[in-house]
Amino acid sequence: MPLNDNRTMGGIMLRILRHGFFGLAVLSGLFSVTPPASAAYPERPVHWFIGFAAGGPVDIVARIMAQALSDKLGQQFIVENKAGSGGNIAAAAAINSAPDGYTLLFVAPNNAISTSLYKKLPFDFIRDTAPVASIMQLTNMLVVSNAFPPKTVQEFIDYCKANPGKISYASSGNGTSVHMSAELFKAMTKCDMIHVPYRGSAIAFPDIISNKVQLIFDNLPSALEQAKGGNVRALGVTSPKRWPSVPDVPAIAETVPGFESVGFYGISAPKGTPPEVIETLNKAVGEVLKDPKVVARLTEVGGITKPMTPAEFGKLVADETEKWRKVVEFAGVSVD
Repeated sequence: MPLNDNRTMGGIMLRILRHGFFGLAVLSGLFSVTPPASAAYPERPVHWFIGFAAGGPVDIVARIMAQALSDKLGQQFIVENKAGSGGNIAAAAAINSAPDGYTLLFVAPNNAISTSLYKKLPFDFIRDTAPVASIMQLTNMLVVSNAFPPKTVQEFIDYCKANPGKISYASSGNGTSVHMSAELFKAMTKCDMIHVPYRGSAIAFPDIISNKVQLIFDNLPSALEQAKGGNVRALGVTSPKRWPSVPDVPAIAETVPGFESVGFYGISAPKGTPPEVIETLNKAVGEVLKDPKVVARLTEVGGITKPMTPAEFGKLVADETEKWRKVVEFAGVSVD
């Protein structure tokens, strides 16, 4: 068969030589194999770092969401508690992980507070993380030992001023909203109280119940659980108005005008996590937060669901970081 027969391989090669680059591109198209599409995320378990001890409010919400996301995406979301340093141990571990979507961080007000409270952090939270999704907002609740005399916020303030330096308050760690709610209260009321940090509020409650430590401005989920169980007494919430799930508990702002500390929960990932992974996670969280069963469970622990886009959640974290910077400066506290 002659060389210039277009039906032979030699004929095809001859035509390529005659038509230069265009022909080479045709040959590439004839013999190239399109690589298979990468497996859909997630294809293995996802590790979700929590900055506080098991049993606390962050842990409660994380486990509700982890189960819902596991069911939604078909892979297990494993909650890993890395308590300590106001949640910064967990944040550092997440930030230093591979940005592949298989390591996530539970984000709470402590991440916004730590930026200005801690002077020697090994990371910049906003710079080194990628916002993924918002979960919910919630208030803190001031609860006291049943053995502690005051029954109202005003009685509490009066008792503090009559006993300066003799009252101690617990927190879930330096730089948490639990800590800073108390510091804001101290600054606005001129109450002299001693801070006793723990590695999570769940660990603190036995000492509050026994009156070794008199009080805590805890996140509503765990504070409400303890109050409903009769272990402690609720005096007020830190939201500017009464919180929908506990309408009988007054807002501290009713006694201390302008007092406000409302927290947020969400998810971030290491900087550089692929946008398509973030989009998948954000969509899954949004769909989970439409599930009546999940909404009911989050409402039960005192939360108000707040789904957001990654950009909206990133703005929230930035705004909260600036807000708490002002509070840290106002309260005059810092951690080295």
